[in-house]
Amino acid sequence: MIRVLIVDDHPIVREGVTTVLDREQDIEVVAAAASIEEGLRRVTETGPDVVLLDLKLPGTDGADSVASFAGERRSVLVFTAYDSDEDVFRAIRGGARGYLLKGSPASEIARAIRQVHGGESYLSPRIATTLVKDVIRPRGSSGALSPRERGVLRLVAAGLSNRQIGETLSISERTVKFHVTAIFNKLGADNRAQAVALAAERGLLSSH
Repeated sequence: MIRVLIVDDHPIVREGVTTVLDREQDIEVVAAAASIEEGLRRVTETGPDVVLLDLKLPGTDGADSVASFAGERRSVLVFTAYDSDEDVFRAIRGGARGYLLKGSPASEIARAIRQVHGGESYLSPRIATTLVKDVIRPRGSSGALSPRERGVLRLVAAGLSNRQIGETLSISERTVKFHVTAIFNKLGADNRAQAVALAAERGLLSSH
């Protein structure tokens, strides 16, 4: 069972998401909080696996909020209406495993929670598309990525799994994992979401 804590200052959001997630057999909302302070208390009390966190709570800095909740055995999934590149980058740098837009369908919310709990990252498709489109031309170093690694990275940014990337490029999933590890090492990234954010900043997602 994946234990989830919701931190959002809007009661209707807390109630709505709780109702949606209660339908999932493998997900349990263990608590909901309206502020960072209350959320941190709830973390201590309930020990959630995933924190679904509103990035723009009153009187707080989004990146600092993420860092407050991120832990070795606890994943933060940002849940927000804001989709600017800078918000995404700062949240990921702060330790977020995923970035989910409010208004996402129930199935996507549940899928995102499962992915970050499983050690993967998650970016809303609209966010991933925006990051790719915003990078039209390379702005600097290629980061020493090979053409194949850049191809893999673009598919990671599009939200494809290792298996799907392997099928797309006609290579084995093991080879994809090798390329993804090399990409992480070269970019200094800890996870897929961070790799995409860093690559976008450096202009590495362009097809040229």
